[in-house]
Parts: sequence; C-alpha cells; structure tokens
Amino acid sequence: MPEQQEQPQAQKTFIRPPPLDPSRSAVENALDLTPLADFGPDIFTNTRPLWHAPTARGIYGGAVVAQSLSAAQQTVPHDFSVHSMHCTFILAGSGDIPVIYHVDHVREGRSFATRIVQAKQRGRCIFTSTLSFFKEGSGGEKTLEHKRPMTEVEPPVEDATDAELSAGGIEAPFQSYGVDVKNEHGQPHEKIVRRWHRAWGPISEKGGHNAHLIALAYLSDRWFVGTAWGVHLPPEISVFQDSRSKTSQSRLGDGSQDRQPGAKFDPEKFPQPGMMVSLDHTIYFHDPRGFRADEWLLTEMESPWSGDGRALTIQRMYTRHGKLIASCFQEGIIRLKQGQDLPSSKL
Repeated sequence: MPEQQEQPQAQKTFIRPPPLDPSRSAVENALDLTPLADFGPDIFTNTRPLWHAPTARGIYGGAVVAQSLSAAQQTVPHDFSVHSMHCTFILAGSGDIPVIYHVDHVREGRSFATRIVQAKQRGRCIFTSTLSFFKEGSGGEKTLEHKRPMTEVEPPVEDATDAELSAGGIEAPFQSYGVDVKNEHGQPHEKIVRRWHRAWGPISEKGGHNAHLIALAYLSDRWFVGTAWGVHLPPEISVFQDSRSKTSQSRLGDGSQDRQPGAKFDPEKFPQPGMMVSLDHTIYFHDPRGFRADEWLLTEMESPWSGDGRALTIQRMYTRHGKLIASCFQEGIIRLKQGQDLPSSKL
C-alpha cells in the first residue's frame, strides 16, 4: 500500500485538517467530514482537500457522491441503511474551494427515511442527491429473491505489486486492475467491461458498515461514463486493461499478449473524446451490510445506448464470491473532439 501523505491545504478546507489517522484506511481519511454546528444542524464540510485529476474539469464526482452519503448517514437511526441514491451533477466542483453539504430531512417513517443532500461551493449548488434508507429486517420473513449472476471471470490475483494496482494514480484510495472484456469482438452495446477493486488497507472497525458503503459509493463513479467511449474501440486498442491484467492474462495463456493496453490510436479512424462528464448517477444498494469494500469486488460495466452527445452506462458490483451487492446507472456527456478547448470549472 502506498504511504498516505499530507498535501498542501491552501483554502481547500474550512478548518485546518488534522493529521492523517493511521488507524483508518486511505479511503476513510480521504472522505472524512467535519460537522459545522455553528452554521446550523446537519451541515458538514470536507475535512481534507478533494482530489482533482490534472485533466479533469472538476473534482472527482465519486468523492462528492460518497461524502453526500456520509452526511446523510449521520442523520438517520443506526438501524437504518441506505438502499438508493439518485444524484445529479450540476456544476463542476473546484478542488480549491471547500464543499458544504446541507442535509434536509424529507421523511421520517417507521420503515423508510428520506434525505436530500445539496453540495454547495460559494453558495452555488454543484450537486444534489436524494437518498432513501430502510430499517433492517422490515421486509418480513417471506421475501422474493433472485439476482443476475456474475459473469465467469478469473479470480483476483493476490500477488500484484503496488505499482500494478495504482490505476488512476496513488491519489486513488483503491487498488484496481482491469480484466478481459466480455464479448470484446461484439458490438459496442454487447461488450461488458470488468475490473477488480478493493480499498487500500483494512477499513477500521470504528468506521463500521457505513464506511464500507461510503467507499462503495466513491468507487461507483470510477471508469463509469468512459465505458461508453471505450466500447467503441477495437480489442487491440484497450483502454480498460493495464499492466496487471496483461500480466494475469499472460499467465493464463489466453493469447492476450497481442493486445496493446493504452496504445495510441488514429483519431481519424476511432472516436477521440473531448469531454466526458457525468450528468446523473444512481446507486441501488442491494445488500448494504453484506460486503466489505476492503475485500476484492468485481464491477461489470456496459453501455446500452449513446447518441446526441450523451451516453447511458450500467454497472453491477459483486463480491468475489458472486453476491450482487449494488447496481448503478449513469448518464453522461460524451462530446468528441471538435478542435475546441475544454471549459474550466465555472466556480
């Protein structure tokens, strides 16, 4: 695991961040919230600066999704768990400005509770989320049960190096690597993109199951909207596989040595994105207390449609043993390069 390092803070947080807590995982430290009781009830802010990738228009959306969930969790009874989040990205958030999370109590029921969270910067709303929580065990003794099974995939490789698992840079608090694309020679809507993930280091006992849900929410936005672009590329020009997947495939002897992960491609022949941003994001948590985010999780992503500068992507999240723990849907903007520069954050 890469060593957690303090970063220069500038004015990226309201309150000077405390030292990193070595008893907590990287994802717990990264997503920690500070209550702003002097501002009013149920108001929170990011304890530490949020990650802004060098080429992105704004902060990583998964961090705002996760912190919105964290803020809402702190306003419901301990025996209530989230089962759905419906999020809308409104403006690109700036990594140089603190984020303020306002939680509104919409419903307090015996079996369900509803919260709306608004994330704001400089008084402007950059993100909203409607979250529904349910009381554990409220479904009754007899229930309908079925699930879509996980596709057949090789189990995660345990002996990978830190460098091989640092996809997205060491700023990302998850280990991750891509595996082969199912139906890779099919049409774009037939391809299923798969990755293994787990949080860096064990999530603390103090964090409880809520910390694992927050981590899952953070992960849910990684590589998501880009799936709709990647499925338009041929197998020999893979944007989904990295050094780890290439190594594991070589061990399996499946002929993958001919692939060129991340190889350059001719923009005259293949689409080159100029802008990829999320518009809305939905997560359905099927088994909120039945998994650990610091154990290997498999994501399966596909895109059933794209057109008019937008695309829809679907994601299923499984434990390594095949339990379906969450389903996600996202619509995003995908605009191909038109010879214009990308706009910056409007904040």
